[in-house]
Amino acid sequence: MAKETGINLRANTALFVTHNHINHCNDINAVIDAMTYSGFDKKGVLVANNTVVNGSMHYTPFLQKYFRDCLERFIVLEEGKKVGINNVEIIAIKAKHSDPNAIGFKFITPDYTLTYTGDTKYSVETMAEYENSDVLILNVPCLKNDESRDNLCKEDAIKIIKKVAPRLAIITHFGINFLKADPLYEIREIQKQTNCQVIAATDGMVVNPISYSVEHGQKTLYKYAKEEGVRVHEYKKQEEEKAQEINNMIEEKQTKLEQEDTIDQAQENKEE
Repeated sequence: MAKETGINLRANTALFVTHNHINHCNDINAVIDAMTYSGFDKKGVLVANNTVVNGSMHYTPFLQKYFRDCLERFIVLEEGKKVGINNVEIIAIKAKHSDPNAIGFKFITPDYTLTYTGDTKYSVETMAEYENSDVLILNVPCLKNDESRDNLCKEDAIKIIKKVAPRLAIITHFGINFLKADPLYEIREIQKQTNCQVIAATDGMVVNPISYSVEHGQKTLYKYAKEEGVRVHEYKKQEEEKAQEINNMIEEKQTKLEQEDTIDQAQENKEE
């Protein structure tokens, strides 16, 4: 799929995995293999939860030791821990899921903050983790609340987006009932109820997160408003000066005409 969508995994810097379920980490070894040219070029960083790397009582880790050793380094993150890669700060955020070590990720960059919930059920604690996000990516497999169990449903997504108020919310990880109901229609309903821009993820979709930077947007709007205000002020000032100049000319002309009338009247009186 990466190849079909024009993504060169050899150019990839880091790989992020939220939890040890097969539909989230099945390809972890294949991706590392492609990144490192089967370990020939030892490079890249893996950031994952503890179960992915070390397993647990109920889970065998999907990450194989051979491919772990192909990496430049791997980092196990727990909720609340953070790591820096290049100029991006990554924070592991709370997730409540059947993998007890599951996490989400918050990416804080100089231009925007992007949060990915990972798989999680709704809770007040998890919602607090999403605040101050410019772009919010929500995994919403379930259409109705009674389907959700350890995941988000449409109603949960609406509550979260209303509370967080991101500049962009992306809904992904659709379950069968969501797909049957048509994600495009359901996302339109979410957008209407939240008054936020919401889009349904599709395979190969590309989004420029810088376009949704709050700071970038504010700077642009502020600058526009300031420049526009200056232009309006200058225009009004010029119009007022023109009006005053015309009034002065009219007054001068009236004064001149009155003076001429006075002179003419005096001349007539003298002749009489």
